[in-house]
Amino acid sequence: MIELYESQRAMRNMRKAAMQRGVVAILDVGTSKIGCLVLRFDGADKLEVEGVGPMAGQAGFRVIGAATTRSRGVRFGEIHAMAETERAIRTAVQAAQKMANIRVDHVIACFSGAEPRSYGVAGQLDLQGNLVSEQDIGRVLSACDIPDFGQGREVLHAHPVNFALDHRTGLGDPRGQVGQQLSVDMHMLTVDEIAIQNLAYCVKRCDLELAGVASSAYVSGLSALVEDELELGAACIDMGGGATSISVFMKKHMIFADTVTMGGDHVTSDISMGLQVPSNAAERIKTLFGGVVATGRDDSEMIEMRSETGDWEHDRRTVSRAELIGIMRPRVEEILEEVRARLDVAGFEHLPSQQIVLTGGGSQIPGLDGLASRILGQQVRLGRPLRVHGLPQAATGPAFSAAVGLCLFAAHPQDEWWDFEIPVDRYPARSLRRAMKWFKDNW
Repeated sequence: MIELYESQRAMRNMRKAAMQRGVVAILDVGTSKIGCLVLRFDGADKLEVEGVGPMAGQAGFRVIGAATTRSRGVRFGEIHAMAETERAIRTAVQAAQKMANIRVDHVIACFSGAEPRSYGVAGQLDLQGNLVSEQDIGRVLSACDIPDFGQGREVLHAHPVNFALDHRTGLGDPRGQVGQQLSVDMHMLTVDEIAIQNLAYCVKRCDLELAGVASSAYVSGLSALVEDELELGAACIDMGGGATSISVFMKKHMIFADTVTMGGDHVTSDISMGLQVPSNAAERIKTLFGGVVATGRDDSEMIEMRSETGDWEHDRRTVSRAELIGIMRPRVEEILEEVRARLDVAGFEHLPSQQIVLTGGGSQIPGLDGLASRILGQQVRLGRPLRVHGLPQAATGPAFSAAVGLCLFAAHPQDEWWDFEIPVDRYPARSLRRAMKWFKDNW
């Protein structure tokens, strides 16, 4: 826990240093694509805007380079083939650097998958003075009862969601306020540590420094949800290629995250097997003719296969659009049923507002919002990422929600546990013992 806390703090400091230099790269490591944006900052003095406001993306930075490449070596949102992923990251970063005409040393990355688990923890303490100081925030955060995550897990995010001072609750930032007893509710997101280590190692092999890492579920929510949804309660469903990320927000903070290891690539694979065509032909058919709601006209609308197997009759077949929808719909329903099960576990129905926003490349299937509102039983809308300065038109679609959200995360990070000084004697004893063992083993 101590080494984790220190490594997250080190990344935060590196992010600040990169911003003072004025340029940082954003890396979205997905299953179907790897996206890279190069951001230029207008000056460090403008970066300290608190929170994620409605125009958060408009202050402080501009996109000066953007590139995407087909992802390789990534399955279900996690790196499986290091050398292939390294090549794909290098390709995306070099193309974005070329467009920006500047060299980048620091990247902030996001990924999905890695079996995220959410924990709600709470802590409280009696204040020594009457005024809440920065040190008191650190002390109350360290007083939280940290659960035993088990071996091989790392904390990726740790957001103080709510502070209470005496009888007043719902405080976003109690610093400078007067009271006797301070308490906090914190949301912690843990992931499989191997996934973070692989990502960090892969970035290092590309001769880049990792200046921050985030969950795709979290950053997609930051860019696809509007102000009222972030405040009153909403879920963001980011349908990627290999994984569908779920995040629930309330009072502008993420309070739950999870991942379903199915996405758009599974729909493509079903089409490929069902119609007996190669994957790239199946992807083209899905993009041009796909859908999940059949109408009377779809029986007569015929689609030409146009694959290249060498068997002329097989290559020039036609199928009806109704048949294609019949292949796609069961898989999309399965993904949405899984999403509903995860939201039920999170107690989503207890939030004051239950808006659901679908985003990500997989959300562009025609008719998906209607099917989703039937299965999830809530108000559903399709979400696009916030508009940010300099973003090319090609990068404004739902597939770029995570990348744009990562820009906002880079420019305006919300307070996390490691932003505060935690007294060493307040570290959880179990973690301290583990850290001492780590220290002895490594030195």
